Amino acid sequence: MAADAEEIAQLQAVEAELDKRQPETVIEPSLVRIAALVDLLGSPQATYPVLGISGTNGKTSTARMLDALLTRIGLRVGRYTSPHLQRVTERISIDSGPISPASYVDAYTEIAPYVSLVDDGADVAMSKFEVLTGMAFAAFADAPVEAAVLEVGLGGRWDATNIADAQVALVGPVSVDHIEHLGSDVATIASEKAGIIKPGSVAVLAEQQPEVARAIAERCLEVDATVAREGMEFGVLDRDIAVGGQQLRLQGLGGVYEDVFLPLHGSHQARNAAAALAGAEAFFGAGPDHRLDVEAVREAFAGVTAPGRLERVRTAPSVFLDAAHNPHGARALATALREEFTFRRVVVVLSAMRDKDVRGILAELEPVADEIVVTRNSSLRAMDLDELAGHARQIFGEERLRAEPRLDDAVEVAVAAAEEVATGDEPMSGGGVLITGSVVTAGEARTLFGRDPA
Repeated sequence: MAADAEEIAQLQAVEAELDKRQPETVIEPSLVRIAALVDLLGSPQATYPVLGISGTNGKTSTARMLDALLTRIGLRVGRYTSPHLQRVTERISIDSGPISPASYVDAYTEIAPYVSLVDDGADVAMSKFEVLTGMAFAAFADAPVEAAVLEVGLGGRWDATNIADAQVALVGPVSVDHIEHLGSDVATIASEKAGIIKPGSVAVLAEQQPEVARAIAERCLEVDATVAREGMEFGVLDRDIAVGGQQLRLQGLGGVYEDVFLPLHGSHQARNAAAALAGAEAFFGAGPDHRLDVEAVREAFAGVTAPGRLERVRTAPSVFLDAAHNPHGARALATALREEFTFRRVVVVLSAMRDKDVRGILAELEPVADEIVVTRNSSLRAMDLDELAGHARQIFGEERLRAEPRLDDAVEVAVAAAEEVATGDEPMSGGGVLITGSVVTAGEARTLFGRDPA
């Protein structure tokens, strides 16, 4: 049911209050504040089992897949992800959908007095992300949920979500990102992200570069975690491109799952699916002598959605949105475009944040882009248009570059360029538009194309 104007106004008032706090892009590495809050709340995060997800890219997609699997098998699931695309309520999901604006306001109202108590006793007030995490914990306990899927906000070890002890910890591919907080050394970053692996838990580990794998293995040994590794205990055995997605054959902890259709694009999403499957199996205790119901697994994956992840929002010409915001994500995006589509012209619309490796993103996209239209989203962190155009000029050259100050104008220019080669009978082989560079860019484009928050 759609929210009414009063509910939206109340939601906006809560957001205005939360926005006075330290943003999630700034962290004070400590679990002291969130620990104090959950103690005052009666430790809601301990009232349901938890599955945690860290890594550099793919966390939200994996969380949505894991949610779908657990839900289809019969559990009531809470899912906490960040950042959001269009509306902050997307971050707290119960029963596979975002909570209502009214429920969001109620969650804040319930914990606000306790947040004030923590603030009064701390040198640093709670951040917005810490408060949101407390709200999610409380909302899940009130529901109540039978399992909670928690995506790390930033890093792992000191992330507010890590106050909850995950019985299953999924660590996705790790690369360099958030260097201002986590450092530029990938092994150090891996150690931070592996901090979600707790004593006695099951660690589901994506395939990693050697120094990353070594750092994560050290954490697993330290806490005596049971380990499931991509390429060893689980993985993608076969993958065929199909209309609207891909057909998979997956190796799980409990055996092989045949004929799994995933309505998402890219080999990276297939790998996310394999990790989510292994995570669900680990949660239910599936092993070599027991696997999950194959039909339930097929139905769960067939219904998965991943808004803002190579999401198609228009045809003829085809327009896709993707939240890639670092070189690793841009590389996966470019690979999917190259392998799964046959566009004769691809026009990229890009707005990125000034603290990101923009040149790295541009370099990954350049081989699959015929033209680029740089622009600026509404975030205060967005890179200045002239600076972004300067980077793009170095990678693409003057002839392939356009600059438009407004995102809507940039999209209009890109669609017009793609329409020049559009073929009505073959929308996937004419012109294509890709809007990317940040979660904010993808979210604002979703709104431009009339998509509801998901």
